[in-house]
Amino acid sequence: MTSDHPINTTGSRQRQTRFAALQKWVSRAFARDLSCLIVPGQDVALAHGLNVSATGMRVGASPRDANVLLIVGGLSEKMGEVAAVLYAQMPRPRTIIVLGGTTPSSLPGADVSAGLSQEALADAVGRLKRALAEGAFATSAEDFDASVLHVKIEYVCPMHPEVVEDEPGSCPKCGMDLVAREAGESAPDHDHEHHHDEHQHDHEHQHHGHEHEHEHEHCHDHEDQSHHDHKHHSEHEHSGHDHSGHEHGGHDHGGHDHGASGFMSMIEVTKDLPRSADGLQMDWLEVPFGPVFPGLPGGLKLTLTLDGDGVTEGQATSLVGVTSEGENIEESEEMDAETFIGYLSAAIPLAPVSYRLLVCLAIEQAAGLEDDSANAGARTGALERERIASHLGWLAQLGRQLGFAWLTQRAATLQLQVREANRDSLAALEPALHKLTIRLGRTPLLKSRLKGVGLLPTDSFGLRGPVARAADEGGDAWARLWQRLAEISASLDLIKSGGEPELPVLRDVGDVSGTGEATVDTPRGEARLSLKLERGHVKSYELDTACSQHIGLVPKLVEGQELGDALLAVGSLDLSPWEVTS
Repeated sequence: MTSDHPINTTGSRQRQTRFAALQKWVSRAFARDLSCLIVPGQDVALAHGLNVSATGMRVGASPRDANVLLIVGGLSEKMGEVAAVLYAQMPRPRTIIVLGGTTPSSLPGADVSAGLSQEALADAVGRLKRALAEGAFATSAEDFDASVLHVKIEYVCPMHPEVVEDEPGSCPKCGMDLVAREAGESAPDHDHEHHHDEHQHDHEHQHHGHEHEHEHEHCHDHEDQSHHDHKHHSEHEHSGHDHSGHEHGGHDHGGHDHGASGFMSMIEVTKDLPRSADGLQMDWLEVPFGPVFPGLPGGLKLTLTLDGDGVTEGQATSLVGVTSEGENIEESEEMDAETFIGYLSAAIPLAPVSYRLLVCLAIEQAAGLEDDSANAGARTGALERERIASHLGWLAQLGRQLGFAWLTQRAATLQLQVREANRDSLAALEPALHKLTIRLGRTPLLKSRLKGVGLLPTDSFGLRGPVARAADEGGDAWARLWQRLAEISASLDLIKSGGEPELPVLRDVGDVSGTGEATVDTPRGEARLSLKLERGHVKSYELDTACSQHIGLVPKLVEGQELGDALLAVGSLDLSPWEVTS
Protein backbone atom coordinates (compact mmCIF):
# COMPACT_ATOMS: atom_id res chain seq x y z
CA MET A 1 0.00 0.00 0.00
CA THR A 2 1.29 3.47 -0.92
CA SER A 3 0.27 7.00 -0.06
CA ASP A 4 0.75 10.39 -1.70
CA HIS A 5 0.90 12.05 1.71
CA PRO A 6 3.71 11.74 4.26
CA ILE A 7 2.83 9.66 7.37
CA ASN A 8 2.90 11.48 10.70
CA THR A 9 4.69 9.11 13.12
CA THR A 10 4.86 11.50 16.06
CA GLY A 11 1.63 10.21 17.61
CA SER A 12 2.74 6.60 17.12
CA ARG A 13 6.06 7.22 18.91
CA GLN A 14 4.25 8.93 21.76
CA ARG A 15 1.89 5.99 22.17
CA GLN A 16 4.82 3.54 22.14
CA THR A 17 6.63 5.60 24.76
CA ARG A 18 3.58 5.69 27.00
CA PHE A 19 3.05 1.94 26.53
CA ALA A 20 6.69 1.18 27.39
CA ALA A 21 6.41 3.30 30.52
CA LEU A 22 3.24 1.46 31.50
CA GLN A 23 4.97 -1.88 30.94
CA LYS A 24 7.86 -0.78 33.12
CA TRP A 25 5.52 0.29 35.90
CA VAL A 26 3.54 -2.97 35.72
CA SER A 27 6.76 -5.02 35.71
CA ARG A 28 7.99 -3.34 38.87
CA ALA A 29 4.62 -3.79 40.57
CA PHE A 30 4.57 -7.43 39.57
CA ALA A 31 8.05 -8.00 40.98
CA ARG A 32 6.93 -6.55 44.31
CA ASP A 33 3.99 -8.97 44.57
CA LEU A 34 5.45 -12.45 44.34
CA SER A 35 3.27 -15.40 45.23
CA CYS A 36 4.81 -18.87 45.35
CA LEU A 37 3.63 -22.43 45.22
CA ILE A 38 5.96 -24.67 47.24
CA VAL A 39 6.84 -28.15 46.03
CA PRO A 40 6.78 -30.62 47.75
CA GLY A 41 5.01 -28.50 50.38
CA GLN A 42 5.15 -25.90 53.12
CA ASP A 43 5.97 -28.56 55.71
CA VAL A 44 9.19 -29.44 53.88
CA ALA A 45 10.18 -25.78 53.56
CA LEU A 46 9.72 -25.24 57.31
CA ALA A 47 11.63 -28.44 58.11
CA HIS A 48 14.57 -26.97 56.19
CA GLY A 49 14.29 -23.71 58.15
CA LEU A 50 12.85 -21.64 55.30
CA ASN A 51 10.69 -18.65 56.20
CA VAL A 52 9.14 -17.75 52.85
CA SER A 53 7.13 -14.77 54.12
CA ALA A 54 10.31 -13.16 55.48
CA THR A 55 11.51 -12.75 51.89
CA GLY A 56 8.46 -10.72 50.90
CA MET A 57 6.78 -13.57 49.06
CA ARG A 58 3.41 -14.93 50.04
CA VAL A 59 2.31 -18.53 49.67
CA GLY A 60 -0.35 -18.85 46.97
CA ALA A 61 -3.56 -20.77 47.54
CA SER A 62 -3.39 -22.46 44.13
CA PRO A 63 -1.38 -22.43 40.88
CA ARG A 64 -3.76 -19.73 39.61
CA ASP A 65 -2.67 -17.54 42.51
CA ALA A 66 1.08 -18.06 42.09
CA ASN A 67 3.76 -16.68 39.81
CA VAL A 68 6.72 -18.50 41.39
CA LEU A 69 7.17 -22.27 41.54
CA LEU A 70 9.45 -22.77 44.53
CA ILE A 71 11.10 -26.22 44.50
CA VAL A 72 12.68 -27.20 47.79
CA GLY A 73 15.31 -29.94 47.59
CA GLY A 74 15.50 -32.75 45.07
CA LEU A 75 12.29 -34.19 43.64
CA SER A 76 11.44 -37.75 42.76
CA GLU A 77 10.42 -38.47 39.18
CA LYS A 78 6.76 -38.58 40.15
CA MET A 79 6.97 -35.29 42.02
CA GLY A 80 8.78 -33.80 39.03
CA GLU A 81 5.75 -34.66 36.92
CA VAL A 82 3.50 -33.09 39.53
CA ALA A 83 5.60 -29.92 39.40
CA ALA A 84 5.20 -29.76 35.62
CA VAL A 85 1.42 -30.01 35.92
CA LEU A 86 1.37 -27.23 38.51
CA TYR A 87 3.64 -25.03 36.41
CA ALA A 88 1.39 -25.47 33.37
CA GLN A 89 -1.53 -24.04 35.38
CA MET A 90 0.32 -20.91 36.53
CA PRO A 91 -0.43 -17.63 34.73
CA ARG A 92 2.34 -15.80 32.92
CA PRO A 93 4.80 -14.43 33.63
CA ARG A 94 5.71 -17.48 35.71
CA THR A 95 9.08 -18.31 37.19
CA ILE A 96 10.97 -21.15 38.86
CA ILE A 97 13.25 -21.07 41.90
CA VAL A 98 15.13 -24.25 42.79
CA LEU A 99 16.76 -24.56 46.20
CA GLY A 100 19.26 -27.28 47.04
CA GLY A 101 18.63 -29.46 44.01
CA THR A 102 18.46 -29.66 40.25
CA THR A 103 15.58 -28.67 38.03
CA PRO A 104 13.40 -31.69 37.16
CA SER A 105 13.67 -32.76 33.53
CA SER A 106 9.92 -32.20 33.18
CA LEU A 107 10.36 -28.43 33.66
CA PRO A 108 12.22 -25.69 31.80
CA GLY A 109 15.45 -24.47 33.33
CA ALA A 110 15.18 -22.67 36.66
CA ASP A 111 15.15 -18.88 36.53
CA VAL A 112 17.13 -18.82 39.78
CA SER A 113 18.98 -21.62 41.60
CA ALA A 114 20.40 -21.37 45.09
CA GLY A 115 21.39 -23.35 48.15
CA LEU A 116 19.00 -24.72 50.72
CA SER A 117 19.09 -22.03 53.42
CA GLN A 118 17.19 -18.92 54.44
CA GLU A 119 20.04 -16.68 53.28
CA ALA A 120 20.14 -18.39 49.89
CA LEU A 121 16.37 -18.07 49.56
CA ALA A 122 16.45 -14.35 50.34
CA ASP A 123 19.20 -13.83 47.77
CA ALA A 124 17.32 -15.88 45.16
CA VAL A 125 14.13 -13.86 45.65
CA GLY A 126 16.09 -10.62 45.33
CA ARG A 127 17.65 -11.74 42.06
CA LEU A 128 14.28 -12.87 40.78
CA LYS A 129 12.64 -9.55 41.56
CA ARG A 130 15.32 -7.68 39.63
CA ALA A 131 14.98 -10.01 36.65
CA LEU A 132 11.19 -9.70 36.64
CA ALA A 133 11.30 -5.92 36.86
CA GLU A 134 13.49 -5.86 33.77
CA GLY A 135 11.99 -8.61 31.64
CA ALA A 136 8.43 -9.37 32.65
CA PHE A 137 7.20 -8.38 29.17
CA ALA A 138 9.95 -10.08 27.20
CA THR A 139 8.65 -11.42 23.90
CA SER A 140 11.01 -14.40 23.76
CA ALA A 141 8.96 -16.62 26.08
CA GLU A 142 8.09 -19.99 24.55
CA ASP A 143 5.10 -22.18 25.20
CA PHE A 144 5.73 -24.73 27.92
CA ASP A 145 5.30 -28.31 26.88
CA ALA A 146 6.17 -31.64 28.51
CA SER A 147 5.29 -35.23 27.75
CA VAL A 148 3.49 -35.50 31.09
CA LEU A 149 0.91 -32.99 29.86
CA HIS A 150 -0.19 -35.11 26.92
CA VAL A 151 -2.82 -37.81 27.19
CA LYS A 152 -3.73 -40.48 24.66
CA ILE A 153 -7.42 -41.42 24.74
CA GLU A 154 -8.81 -44.79 23.77
CA TYR A 155 -12.34 -46.17 23.98
CA VAL A 156 -13.38 -49.35 25.77
CA CYS A 157 -16.64 -51.22 26.32
CA PRO A 158 -17.71 -51.15 29.99
CA MET A 159 -19.11 -54.69 29.69
CA HIS A 160 -16.48 -56.18 27.39
CA PRO A 161 -13.07 -54.72 28.33
CA GLU A 162 -11.37 -56.65 25.54
CA VAL A 163 -13.11 -54.31 23.06
CA VAL A 164 -10.79 -51.30 22.69
CA GLU A 165 -10.98 -48.78 19.85
CA ASP A 166 -9.14 -45.61 18.90
CA GLU A 167 -12.37 -43.78 18.06
CA PRO A 168 -15.72 -43.40 19.88
CA GLY A 169 -18.49 -45.72 18.86
CA SER A 170 -20.55 -48.73 19.97
CA CYS A 171 -19.50 -52.13 21.21
CA PRO A 172 -19.96 -54.76 18.46
CA LYS A 173 -20.89 -57.35 21.09
CA CYS A 174 -23.51 -55.58 23.21
CA GLY A 175 -24.14 -52.26 21.50
CA MET A 176 -23.18 -50.10 24.48
CA ASP A 177 -21.42 -46.79 23.93
CA LEU A 178 -17.67 -47.11 24.31
CA VAL A 179 -16.20 -45.22 27.26
CA ALA A 180 -13.20 -42.90 26.98
CA ARG A 181 -10.15 -43.71 29.07
CA GLU A 182 -6.49 -42.89 29.03
CA ALA A 183 -4.36 -45.40 27.19
CA GLY A 184 -2.66 -47.88 29.47
CA GLU A 185 -5.34 -47.90 32.13
CA SER A 186 -7.09 -51.05 33.24
CA ALA A 187 -10.61 -51.84 32.21
CA PRO A 188 -13.57 -50.47 34.17
CA ASP A 189 -14.79 -52.52 37.11
CA HIS A 190 -18.43 -53.42 36.66
CA ASP A 191 -19.08 -52.95 40.36
CA HIS A 192 -18.52 -49.23 39.94
CA GLU A 193 -19.97 -48.55 36.53
CA HIS A 194 -23.17 -46.60 36.13
CA HIS A 195 -23.67 -46.67 32.40
CA HIS A 196 -25.04 -43.27 31.45
CA ASP A 197 -24.26 -41.20 28.43
CA GLU A 198 -20.62 -40.29 28.14
CA HIS A 199 -19.55 -37.05 29.77
CA GLN A 200 -16.43 -35.49 28.39
CA HIS A 201 -14.29 -33.34 30.69
CA ASP A 202 -13.16 -30.01 29.37
CA HIS A 203 -9.39 -30.01 29.90
CA GLU A 204 -8.11 -26.49 30.17
CA HIS A 205 -4.68 -28.08 30.57
CA GLN A 206 -3.99 -31.64 29.50
CA HIS A 207 -2.51 -33.33 32.51
CA HIS A 208 -0.68 -36.57 33.08
CA GLY A 209 -2.88 -39.42 34.22
CA HIS A 210 -5.81 -37.67 35.80
CA GLU A 211 -4.04 -34.49 36.61
CA HIS A 212 -6.55 -31.91 35.45
CA GLU A 213 -8.58 -29.10 36.89
CA HIS A 214 -12.13 -29.99 37.75
CA GLU A 215 -14.28 -27.96 40.07
CA HIS A 216 -16.94 -29.82 42.01
CA GLU A 217 -19.08 -28.98 44.98
CA HIS A 218 -17.14 -31.42 47.15
CA CYS A 219 -13.69 -30.25 46.07
CA HIS A 220 -13.20 -26.64 46.96
CA ASP A 221 -10.29 -25.01 45.14
CA HIS A 222 -8.22 -28.10 44.43
CA GLU A 223 -6.17 -26.49 41.74
CA ASP A 224 -2.96 -26.94 43.72
CA GLN A 225 -3.51 -30.65 44.16
CA SER A 226 -2.15 -31.30 40.67
CA HIS A 227 -3.92 -34.70 40.57
CA HIS A 228 -7.65 -34.57 39.91
CA ASP A 229 -8.64 -37.97 38.65
CA HIS A 230 -12.32 -37.66 39.43
CA LYS A 231 -14.06 -40.92 38.66
CA HIS A 232 -17.76 -40.36 38.24
CA HIS A 233 -19.94 -43.31 39.01
CA SER A 234 -23.25 -42.03 37.72
CA GLU A 235 -23.84 -39.02 35.51
CA HIS A 236 -20.14 -38.85 34.72
CA GLU A 237 -18.72 -41.75 32.80
CA HIS A 238 -15.65 -43.67 33.98
CA SER A 239 -12.47 -43.50 32.02
CA GLY A 240 -11.53 -47.12 32.44
CA HIS A 241 -10.09 -47.11 35.97
CA ASP A 242 -9.08 -50.31 37.65
CA HIS A 243 -11.04 -50.96 40.82
CA SER A 244 -10.41 -54.65 40.96
CA GLY A 245 -9.04 -54.36 44.47
CA HIS A 246 -12.12 -52.67 45.87
CA GLU A 247 -14.86 -54.56 47.59
CA HIS A 248 -18.27 -53.07 46.96
CA GLY A 249 -20.70 -55.73 47.81
CA GLY A 250 -19.20 -58.37 45.53
CA HIS A 251 -21.56 -57.37 42.76
CA ASP A 252 -21.49 -60.01 40.03
CA HIS A 253 -22.91 -59.13 36.65
CA GLY A 254 -22.61 -62.70 35.52
CA GLY A 255 -25.84 -63.68 37.27
CA HIS A 256 -27.97 -60.92 35.76
CA ASP A 257 -30.45 -61.46 33.00
CA HIS A 258 -29.55 -58.79 30.49
CA GLY A 259 -32.45 -59.61 28.25
CA ALA A 260 -32.39 -60.04 24.53
CA SER A 261 -30.88 -56.61 23.98
CA GLY A 262 -27.83 -57.39 26.09
CA PHE A 263 -28.36 -54.23 28.16
CA MET A 264 -28.65 -54.13 31.98
CA SER A 265 -31.21 -51.99 33.72
CA MET A 266 -30.01 -49.27 36.13
CA ILE A 267 -31.75 -51.12 38.97
CA GLU A 268 -29.58 -54.16 38.26
CA VAL A 269 -26.43 -52.09 37.98
CA THR A 270 -26.82 -50.22 41.27
CA LYS A 271 -28.81 -52.47 43.58
CA ASP A 272 -25.80 -53.97 45.43
CA LEU A 273 -23.67 -50.83 45.67
CA PRO A 274 -23.10 -49.29 49.14
CA ARG A 275 -25.28 -46.35 50.11
CA SER A 276 -24.55 -43.13 51.98
CA ALA A 277 -25.40 -42.88 55.66
CA ASP A 278 -28.80 -41.44 54.70
CA GLY A 279 -29.49 -44.40 52.41
CA LEU A 280 -29.46 -42.33 49.21
CA GLN A 281 -27.47 -43.45 46.19
CA MET A 282 -25.54 -40.50 44.78
CA ASP A 283 -22.83 -39.89 42.21
CA TRP A 284 -19.57 -41.56 43.09
CA LEU A 285 -16.45 -39.47 42.76
CA GLU A 286 -12.92 -40.69 43.26
CA VAL A 287 -11.00 -37.58 44.30
CA PRO A 288 -7.28 -37.37 45.01
CA PHE A 289 -6.05 -34.76 47.47
CA GLY A 290 -2.39 -33.95 47.06
CA PRO A 291 0.44 -34.51 46.66
CA VAL A 292 0.55 -30.71 47.06
CA PHE A 293 -2.44 -29.82 49.21
CA PRO A 294 -2.67 -27.40 52.17
CA GLY A 295 -3.05 -29.29 55.44
CA LEU A 296 -1.64 -32.59 54.15
CA PRO A 297 2.04 -33.54 53.98
CA GLY A 298 3.78 -32.70 50.73
CA GLY A 299 4.35 -35.83 48.66
CA LEU A 300 1.34 -37.69 50.09
CA LYS A 301 -1.49 -38.55 47.70
CA LEU A 302 -4.77 -39.27 49.43
CA THR A 303 -7.47 -40.76 47.18
CA LEU A 304 -11.00 -40.71 48.57
CA THR A 305 -14.11 -42.17 46.97
CA LEU A 306 -17.01 -39.83 47.74
CA ASP A 307 -20.69 -40.65 47.81
CA GLY A 308 -22.20 -37.22 48.23
CA ASP A 309 -20.40 -35.64 51.18
CA GLY A 310 -19.46 -38.99 52.67
CA VAL A 311 -16.36 -41.08 52.11
CA THR A 312 -16.96 -44.69 51.15
CA GLU A 313 -13.29 -45.65 50.97
CA GLY A 314 -9.83 -44.18 50.74
CA GLN A 315 -6.19 -44.93 50.24
CA ALA A 316 -2.97 -43.01 50.86
CA THR A 317 0.22 -43.44 48.86
CA SER A 318 3.62 -41.79 48.95
CA LEU A 319 5.30 -40.30 45.90
CA VAL A 320 8.59 -39.70 47.73
CA GLY A 321 9.18 -42.69 50.03
CA VAL A 322 12.58 -44.28 50.62
CA THR A 323 13.61 -47.81 49.71
CA SER A 324 13.20 -50.20 52.62
CA GLU A 325 15.82 -52.68 51.49
CA GLY A 326 19.20 -52.58 49.82
CA GLU A 327 20.22 -56.18 49.40
CA ASN A 328 23.54 -57.17 47.86
CA ILE A 329 24.30 -53.65 46.70
CA GLU A 330 26.55 -53.66 43.65
CA GLU A 331 30.13 -52.64 44.33
CA SER A 332 29.75 -49.59 42.10
CA GLU A 333 26.76 -48.47 44.20
CA GLU A 334 28.20 -49.17 47.63
CA MET A 335 28.50 -46.20 49.95
CA ASP A 336 31.00 -45.72 52.72
CA ALA A 337 29.63 -45.15 56.20
CA GLU A 338 29.64 -41.35 56.08
CA THR A 339 28.06 -41.25 52.63
CA PHE A 340 25.29 -43.60 53.72
CA ILE A 341 24.56 -41.42 56.74
CA GLY A 342 24.23 -38.39 54.49
CA TYR A 343 22.08 -40.29 52.01
CA LEU A 344 19.49 -41.54 54.50
CA SER A 345 19.24 -38.33 56.53
CA ALA A 346 18.81 -36.27 53.35
CA ALA A 347 16.18 -38.68 52.03
CA ILE A 348 13.96 -37.97 55.06
CA PRO A 349 13.87 -34.16 55.38
CA LEU A 350 11.14 -34.12 58.06
CA ALA A 351 13.35 -36.01 60.55
CA PRO A 352 16.99 -35.92 59.36
CA VAL A 353 18.52 -35.92 62.86
CA SER A 354 16.59 -39.04 63.91
CA TYR A 355 17.74 -41.02 60.90
CA ARG A 356 21.26 -39.73 61.12
CA LEU A 357 21.38 -41.02 64.67
CA LEU A 358 19.80 -44.30 63.60
CA VAL A 359 22.52 -44.96 61.02
CA CYS A 360 25.29 -43.94 63.41
CA LEU A 361 24.07 -46.39 66.04
CA ALA A 362 23.70 -49.27 63.55
CA ILE A 363 27.15 -48.72 62.03
CA GLU A 364 28.80 -48.38 65.42
CA GLN A 365 27.23 -51.63 66.54
CA ALA A 366 28.40 -53.32 63.34
CA ALA A 367 31.91 -52.11 64.18
CA GLY A 368 31.63 -53.62 67.66
CA LEU A 369 31.75 -50.28 69.51
CA GLU A 370 30.19 -49.90 72.93
CA ASP A 371 27.43 -47.36 73.62
CA ASP A 372 28.72 -43.81 73.33
CA SER A 373 28.05 -42.64 76.89
CA ALA A 374 30.22 -39.55 76.45
CA ASN A 375 27.99 -38.15 73.70
CA ALA A 376 24.69 -39.68 74.81
CA GLY A 377 23.40 -36.43 76.30
CA ALA A 378 24.21 -34.38 73.20
CA ARG A 379 22.63 -36.96 70.91
CA THR A 380 19.50 -37.17 73.06
CA GLY A 381 19.25 -33.37 73.12
CA ALA A 382 19.40 -33.18 69.32
CA LEU A 383 16.80 -35.93 69.00
CA GLU A 384 14.39 -34.29 71.45
CA ARG A 385 14.86 -30.88 69.86
CA GLU A 386 13.86 -32.38 66.52
CA ARG A 387 10.84 -33.97 68.19
CA ILE A 388 9.67 -30.57 69.44
CA ALA A 389 10.20 -28.96 66.02
CA SER A 390 8.42 -31.84 64.27
CA HIS A 391 5.37 -31.65 66.54
CA LEU A 392 5.21 -27.90 65.97
CA GLY A 393 5.32 -28.54 62.23
CA TRP A 394 2.37 -30.88 62.64
CA LEU A 395 0.49 -28.18 64.58
CA ALA A 396 1.10 -25.77 61.71
CA GLN A 397 -0.41 -28.34 59.32
CA LEU A 398 -3.39 -28.78 61.64
CA GLY A 399 -3.91 -25.03 61.57
CA ARG A 400 -4.04 -25.11 57.76
CA GLN A 401 -6.64 -27.87 57.82
CA LEU A 402 -8.83 -26.14 60.39
CA GLY A 403 -8.42 -22.68 58.89
CA PHE A 404 -6.76 -21.38 62.08
CA ALA A 405 -4.31 -18.89 60.64
CA TRP A 406 -3.11 -17.92 64.11
CA LEU A 407 -2.15 -21.53 64.87
CA THR A 408 -0.32 -21.99 61.59
CA GLN A 409 1.64 -18.77 62.04
CA ARG A 410 2.45 -19.30 65.70
CA ALA A 411 3.46 -22.96 65.38
CA ALA A 412 5.56 -22.28 62.26
CA THR A 413 7.36 -19.38 63.97
CA LEU A 414 8.17 -21.52 66.99
CA GLN A 415 9.30 -24.38 64.77
CA LEU A 416 11.82 -22.14 63.02
CA GLN A 417 13.09 -20.89 66.38
CA VAL A 418 13.44 -24.38 67.84
CA ARG A 419 15.22 -26.07 64.89
CA GLU A 420 18.77 -25.06 65.81
CA ALA A 421 18.29 -23.53 69.25
CA ASN A 422 20.77 -24.36 72.00
CA ARG A 423 19.74 -25.49 75.45
CA ASP A 424 19.43 -21.97 76.87
CA SER A 425 17.39 -20.75 73.92
CA LEU A 426 15.06 -23.71 74.24
CA ALA A 427 14.56 -22.95 77.91
CA ALA A 428 13.72 -19.36 76.97
CA LEU A 429 11.09 -20.64 74.52
CA GLU A 430 9.37 -22.79 77.13
CA PRO A 431 6.90 -20.07 78.23
CA ALA A 432 5.82 -19.48 74.62
CA LEU A 433 5.31 -23.21 74.08
CA HIS A 434 3.34 -23.46 77.29
CA LYS A 435 1.21 -20.50 76.27
CA LEU A 436 0.42 -22.18 72.96
CA THR A 437 -0.75 -25.29 74.80
CA ILE A 438 -3.02 -23.23 77.03
CA ARG A 439 -4.53 -21.38 74.08
CA LEU A 440 -5.25 -24.65 72.28
CA GLY A 441 -7.06 -25.88 75.38
CA ARG A 442 -9.19 -22.74 75.42
CA THR A 443 -9.86 -22.53 71.68
CA PRO A 444 -13.65 -22.58 71.16
CA LEU A 445 -15.03 -25.66 69.42
CA LEU A 446 -11.60 -27.24 68.92
CA LYS A 447 -12.42 -30.22 71.10
CA SER A 448 -15.77 -30.78 69.41
CA ARG A 449 -14.02 -30.58 66.03
CA LEU A 450 -11.44 -33.25 66.88
CA LYS A 451 -13.12 -35.43 69.51
CA GLY A 452 -14.21 -38.75 67.99
CA VAL A 453 -12.53 -37.97 64.64
CA GLY A 454 -10.01 -40.52 63.39
CA LEU A 455 -10.92 -43.04 66.07
CA LEU A 456 -8.63 -46.04 65.76
CA PRO A 457 -10.31 -49.41 65.18
CA THR A 458 -10.03 -51.81 68.11
CA ASP A 459 -8.12 -54.30 65.97
CA SER A 460 -5.40 -51.80 64.98
CA PHE A 461 -1.89 -53.23 65.19
CA GLY A 462 1.65 -52.06 64.49
CA LEU A 463 1.03 -48.69 66.16
CA ARG A 464 4.06 -46.68 67.23
CA GLY A 465 4.99 -43.31 68.65
CA PRO A 466 2.34 -40.69 69.48
CA VAL A 467 -0.34 -42.65 67.61
CA ALA A 468 0.26 -45.69 69.83
CA ARG A 469 0.59 -43.71 73.05
CA ALA A 470 -2.61 -41.77 72.34
CA ALA A 471 -4.52 -45.01 71.71
CA ASP A 472 -4.85 -45.52 75.47
CA GLU A 473 -6.31 -42.01 75.89
CA GLY A 474 -9.16 -42.29 73.43
CA GLY A 475 -7.37 -43.03 70.16
CA ASP A 476 -8.85 -40.09 68.25
CA ALA A 477 -7.50 -36.86 66.76
CA TRP A 478 -8.12 -35.00 70.03
CA ALA A 479 -6.03 -37.52 71.98
CA ARG A 480 -3.22 -37.36 69.42
CA LEU A 481 -3.14 -33.56 69.69
CA TRP A 482 -2.65 -33.67 73.43
CA GLN A 483 -0.17 -36.52 73.25
CA ARG A 484 2.09 -34.44 71.02
CA LEU A 485 1.71 -31.40 73.27
CA ALA A 486 2.71 -33.56 76.25
CA GLU A 487 5.74 -34.84 74.34
CA ILE A 488 6.87 -31.28 73.64
CA SER A 489 6.91 -30.62 77.37
CA ALA A 490 8.68 -33.92 78.14
CA SER A 491 11.32 -33.25 75.47
CA LEU A 492 12.06 -29.84 76.99
CA ASP A 493 12.62 -31.49 80.38
CA LEU A 494 15.02 -34.05 78.84
CA ILE A 495 17.00 -31.32 77.12
CA LYS A 496 17.27 -29.25 80.30
CA SER A 497 18.63 -32.24 82.24
CA GLY A 498 20.99 -33.42 79.48
CA GLY A 499 23.82 -32.06 77.43
CA GLU A 500 23.89 -29.36 74.79
CA PRO A 501 22.09 -30.64 71.65
CA GLU A 502 24.59 -31.55 68.96
CA LEU A 503 24.19 -33.21 65.59
CA PRO A 504 25.12 -36.93 65.90
CA VAL A 505 28.60 -37.64 64.53
CA LEU A 506 29.82 -41.12 63.65
CA ARG A 507 32.76 -42.34 65.68
CA ASP A 508 35.78 -43.71 63.84
CA VAL A 509 34.96 -47.24 62.72
CA GLY A 510 37.70 -47.78 60.15
CA ASP A 511 37.35 -50.37 57.39
CA VAL A 512 35.45 -52.86 59.50
CA SER A 513 33.06 -55.61 58.47
CA GLY A 514 30.04 -56.82 60.43
CA THR A 515 26.30 -56.48 60.96
CA GLY A 516 24.52 -54.00 63.18
CA GLU A 517 21.00 -53.13 64.28
CA ALA A 518 19.55 -50.03 65.91
CA THR A 519 16.20 -48.55 66.93
CA VAL A 520 15.40 -44.86 67.42
CA ASP A 521 12.14 -43.36 68.62
CA THR A 522 11.67 -40.73 65.91
CA PRO A 523 8.98 -38.01 66.23
CA ARG A 524 6.53 -40.35 64.50
CA GLY A 525 7.51 -43.57 66.23
CA GLU A 526 10.17 -46.24 66.28
CA ALA A 527 12.36 -46.72 63.24
CA ARG A 528 14.56 -49.80 62.95
CA LEU A 529 17.61 -50.28 60.79
CA SER A 530 19.78 -53.33 60.24
CA LEU A 531 22.77 -53.22 57.93
CA LYS A 532 25.81 -55.15 56.81
CA LEU A 533 29.24 -53.57 56.46
CA GLU A 534 32.07 -54.87 54.33
CA ARG A 535 35.39 -53.05 54.69
CA GLY A 536 33.62 -49.92 55.93
CA HIS A 537 31.05 -49.87 53.12
CA VAL A 538 27.32 -50.57 53.39
CA LYS A 539 26.69 -53.82 51.57
CA SER A 540 23.02 -54.24 52.45
CA TYR A 541 20.40 -52.72 54.75
CA GLU A 542 16.80 -53.07 55.85
CA LEU A 543 14.70 -50.17 57.15
CA ASP A 544 11.38 -50.31 58.99
CA THR A 545 9.55 -47.09 59.90
CA ALA A 546 6.45 -46.09 61.84
CA CYS A 547 4.80 -44.36 58.89
CA SER A 548 5.05 -47.51 56.79
CA GLN A 549 2.75 -49.09 59.37
CA HIS A 550 0.47 -46.12 60.01
CA ILE A 551 -0.35 -45.44 56.37
CA GLY A 552 -2.29 -48.70 56.40
CA LEU A 553 -4.72 -47.16 58.91
CA VAL A 554 -6.07 -44.68 56.36
CA PRO A 555 -8.76 -46.87 54.73
CA LYS A 556 -10.39 -47.69 58.07
CA LEU A 557 -10.15 -44.16 59.43
CA VAL A 558 -11.88 -42.51 56.45
CA GLU A 559 -14.55 -45.07 55.62
CA GLY A 560 -18.04 -43.75 56.40
CA GLN A 561 -16.76 -40.32 57.48
CA GLU A 562 -17.73 -36.89 56.22
CA LEU A 563 -15.11 -35.43 53.91
CA GLY A 564 -13.83 -32.83 56.40
CA ASP A 565 -13.54 -35.40 59.17
CA ALA A 566 -11.74 -37.83 56.87
CA LEU A 567 -9.10 -35.22 56.01
CA LEU A 568 -8.63 -34.38 59.70
CA ALA A 569 -8.33 -38.07 60.56
CA VAL A 570 -5.54 -38.60 58.04
CA GLY A 571 -3.81 -35.41 59.11
CA SER A 572 -3.90 -36.46 62.77
CA LEU A 573 -1.69 -39.46 61.98
CA ASP A 574 1.18 -37.11 61.06
CA LEU A 575 2.23 -39.29 58.15
CA SER A 576 5.60 -38.48 56.63
CA PRO A 577 5.57 -39.65 52.99
CA TRP A 578 9.37 -39.65 53.12
CA GLU A 579 9.23 -42.35 55.81
CA VAL A 580 6.87 -44.64 53.89
CA THR A 581 9.21 -47.34 52.65
CA SER A 582 8.78 -49.21 49.41
